[in-house]
Amino acid sequence: MAAQVNALVTTIDDVYDVYGTLDELEFFTDAFERWGINATEQLLDYMKLCFFALHNSMNQIASDIFQEQGINILPYSKKAWLELCKTYLIEAKWYHQGYTPSLQEYIDNAIISISAPLILLHAYILSSNHITTKVLQYLEEELPSIIRCSSMVFRLADDLGTSPDEMRRGDVLKSIQCYMHETRVLEEDAHEHIQDLIDKTWKKMNKNEFEPFLLPQTLIETAINLARMAQFMDKHGDGHSSQDDVMRHRILSLLINPIPLPRP
Repeated sequence: MAAQVNALVTTIDDVYDVYGTLDELEFFTDAFERWGINATEQLLDYMKLCFFALHNSMNQIASDIFQEQGINILPYSKKAWLELCKTYLIEAKWYHQGYTPSLQEYIDNAIISISAPLILLHAYILSSNHITTKVLQYLEEELPSIIRCSSMVFRLADDLGTSPDEMRRGDVLKSIQCYMHETRVLEEDAHEHIQDLIDKTWKKMNKNEFEPFLLPQTLIETAINLARMAQFMDKHGDGHSSQDDVMRHRILSLLINPIPLPRP
């Protein structure tokens, strides 16, 4: 189920980044706000397919969780998807309007658009044997500091690894370009500044001064591991969508291929 969520994030992200016009994306975002079969009337067929796939997957997850634990997670899941799509739409408007945000304006939007809050919400939902409304409401009402830090590292590491490729494809400006535009520094200096922000964010996470009485420890650990994974994936470029064999080999080594053991 977590794999489904992550695959859907990538698919919906591409709808906003690559395929949709601004008018089409307005209708697509509205469909997430209305969340129903009738919400797709004005969508193109491929958008309908994406929405129905997500709609059915989230409803199935909600049904399974309700049967197991008697708690309805669908309102929280729906809101997280809507918030993600709204940030995608903001980035699409920036791109189509040729607008360059300040670095802080970019980060405020990007810590949601990187999808870490949505991913971690569903990680909690799918891994917890005792989901509580208290935690769900807290995740809905605020962006906890641990998730904010994880999102920062995820977003900025992704920018350092994928920014050149995405800019060549035609995408919204990333943190590097926003900082260069704002401060008039060279790209090398912008890279150093973004790396420094990542380092400072890790120092905050390493202090481990988070919400232990509001968030379960497993969710805090998952958030930290998400940041670690992001830096690993993008250490040598775009490890998520690149076509080379480096990341494929690493994943096979971790999950599939046996570890050779010396004979006794």
